[in-house]
Amino acid sequence: MENVYWFKELSRDSLAEAGGKAANLGEMVNAGFRVPPGFVVSAGAYYSFLDFADLRGKIRARLEDLDAEDNEALNEASDYVKSEILSAVMPGDVRADVVRAYNRLCGVSVMPSSGQEKLVAVRSSATAEDLPDASFAGQQETFLNVKGADKLVRAVQKCWASLFEARAIYYRASKGFDHLRVGIAVVVQEMVDSEKSGVMFTANPATNDRNQIVIEAGFGLGEAIVSGSITPDTYVVEAGSMEIVSRDVNKQERMVSREGWTEVPEEIQEQRKLSDKEIMGLAELGKRIQEHYGSPQDVEWAINGENTFIVQSRAITTLGKEGVVGDDEEEGAEEQKVEAVGDALLEGAGASPGIASGPVVTVKNAKDAYKVKKGDVLVARMTSPDFVPAMKRAAAIVTDEGGVTCHAAIVSRELGVPCVVGTGQATTLLEDGRIVTVDGSIGKVFEGEMHSSIGRKAEPASFGSGSGFVTGTRIYVNLAEPGLAAEVAQREVDGVGLMRAEFMIAALGEHPRKMIKEGREEEFVAALAKGLRKVCAAFNPRPVIYRANDFKTNEYRNLDGGEEFEPEEENPMIGFRGCFRYVKDPAIFKMELKAIERVRNK
Repeated sequence: MENVYWFKELSRDSLAEAGGKAANLGEMVNAGFRVPPGFVVSAGAYYSFLDFADLRGKIRARLEDLDAEDNEALNEASDYVKSEILSAVMPGDVRADVVRAYNRLCGVSVMPSSGQEKLVAVRSSATAEDLPDASFAGQQETFLNVKGADKLVRAVQKCWASLFEARAIYYRASKGFDHLRVGIAVVVQEMVDSEKSGVMFTANPATNDRNQIVIEAGFGLGEAIVSGSITPDTYVVEAGSMEIVSRDVNKQERMVSREGWTEVPEEIQEQRKLSDKEIMGLAELGKRIQEHYGSPQDVEWAINGENTFIVQSRAITTLGKEGVVGDDEEEGAEEQKVEAVGDALLEGAGASPGIASGPVVTVKNAKDAYKVKKGDVLVARMTSPDFVPAMKRAAAIVTDEGGVTCHAAIVSRELGVPCVVGTGQATTLLEDGRIVTVDGSIGKVFEGEMHSSIGRKAEPASFGSGSGFVTGTRIYVNLAEPGLAAEVAQREVDGVGLMRAEFMIAALGEHPRKMIKEGREEEFVAALAKGLRKVCAAFNPRPVIYRANDFKTNEYRNLDGGEEFEPEEENPMIGFRGCFRYVKDPAIFKMELKAIERVRNK
């Protein structure tokens, strides 16, 4: 089992061993995009650590019957598991491989340095992270400016422990993920000493407009924007005409640098972060990345001098979750009715569409989040992943800071909760108990409660009847996630042209042959059949074409038990896989066929 992979050894299909973040970095490196060099400590290394330290049983026992809604019990369980992980010893071979890779990385730097040891960023890459129907925004820890092999090894172990932060446990519980089947890989990437950085969406995440590219930018490292600690500049580009249609410039007084939080020089605090040339360059880059992936992307970028680096790209997880204001009403009428509720109190960026009313509850920190009850309007300077339980209860969310790519915005869109960010003064102007109406579509907060005829809380949008174009060919979709089937099936498509099982099998976390060896064939068949049944039921009576699993050796070696059953190959792409494997080693293929038969017969 490989403990470390370099980005160039990975692709978007490397989810099982590298997690979503690292797999996408590898995909971009191999597609020719400029990515700071780095490697990933594999999920296999994490599983080896759990086995070496005998932690699986302890973790399962502590979390098995946990009530994730009990905040005190949740935090106690989190502290216990993290303590067990941090006090355990890392296997010697894992440590040695990490140190060896770091020393090699120090020789391929893209940034000038007088010292031999390089500064690196250490980030989680969960094996269920950045999937099309799940957003793990900020749940695990990130460690910046790590220097030296010993500090890197410790940071890797801290990343493993952060898989069991209270917020992460809560999210997995709410999504039905098995805590021990969500693995974690760790990305180690050279730090770019960025003069400016930010986030780019190749479709407008607040309006679902796929013809708009939204770019947020700030001085210094991107952590300030992603965390929502500043209100960034926002630039909007029409993707078709490549015309800049808006430039929203905000004052920035502080930034994150290699030294941590520092003051932005006063003479540039009110300056634009990006020139028109830089905006257009990023927009062109975003279009190329989207074209490569075939779907809208959430891209993190950094600029140093004349060089633009991509430090992350992932699918936008929230398109289609547009707020519903009223039934069968025109957009103009909706807005007019909302404005008639009362005076506009605040204006910011509309981050998650929809309209909702409720009493204000101001939350100063995560410890106060329990005060938010179902139907309240959560008001905060900015949210963090620890706020998620409260955000799920809130009717709407309003923040002082942040842009449409900050934590509050991303999670609100996923939850379908109306959200306005970057108001500047919500926590000072809105007193607790005051009834307000939040319109996340236009970025405004109004006095008073909306009338029942106006609307309701944001809901996932239903796909319309379309334009009625008749095509000469049938339109099929590719699908890998059963959780998306119900939503995608509402579109005007003729069926599923390619249904992949890789993610479903990777989610089991165990090598299929290990399950066979333990007499658990039925567990494998039932799990695969459950996912397939969900897809077929959603698309019925339209056809679903299933692509049998590829079974590449390098991917399956990193599943639990994989080392026993998978050979090490120099080039797995032309190795023991696909149809050749079905013939030579038919046992797993037969289980696949049994799952298909079970679904077909129903």
